[in-house]
Amino acid sequence: MSKRTDSNSYTIIFAVIMVLIVGSLLAFFASSLKPNIDENKRIEKQQNILYAMGINENDESSANFVSTDKAGADFKKYIKRQIVIQGDKISEDENAYLIDVKKQQAFAKEGKDRKLPLFIGEKDGVTFYVAPILGKGLWDAIWGYVSLDENMVVQGAYFDHKGETPGLGANIKQRFFMDDFIGEHLMTDAGVFKGVTVAKGNNDPKNENKTDYEVDAIAGATITGDGVSAMMKSDLKLYVPYFNSLKK
Repeated sequence: MSKRTDSNSYTIIFAVIMVLIVGSLLAFFASSLKPNIDENKRIEKQQNILYAMGINENDESSANFVSTDKAGADFKKYIKRQIVIQGDKISEDENAYLIDVKKQQAFAKEGKDRKLPLFIGEKDGVTFYVAPILGKGLWDAIWGYVSLDENMVVQGAYFDHKGETPGLGANIKQRFFMDDFIGEHLMTDAGVFKGVTVAKGNNDPKNENKTDYEVDAIAGATITGDGVSAMMKSDLKLYVPYFNSLKK
């Protein structure tokens, strides 16, 4: 008697076997590729931090990281200290750049002290303090690294996104937008933290006024711009006590 292959039981058993085989193969490949994925993420974070410090391979208009083969050496060369601020405690951690900022934000929502990584670099005799920031755009996460001097004046910035609209919100990672933040003051002369607002209808389209706490918005990207404003204010404000301590 020939074996029937058109029965429901045969179809179900075949489907289950195929799911198990495909699932096992995907798990194997994911496990095999994880070290490479983790390494790429590590290098990308180093490139982001260096970019915010002004260590990059930019041309006249486009934003370009230092190459992957140079990132590790340049990171060691320019980043002199990595510290972690947690409540009133400050500690050294050579792997602070690997801290999951999203997870730390979740801890803060639970009422726990979050870890705030800060990268202290030096270039041409000038000290830079680079802080990571994370927020939400129109469609998904946005993030960045902002380089500051001891007075919380922006020295450089790098922004990126997971799924903002091409040609609109996705332009937060274009030089014409990121470069506008350079020189912007986050604090008033009286020591009040103001942050930077991505402002629609800003009266300073050439961004010459660096003490108005505003940069010009990207046309058609209001919600993404609001997300950048929010993370610039909420995340960088957390570092104010540390910067105040530098003046004591």
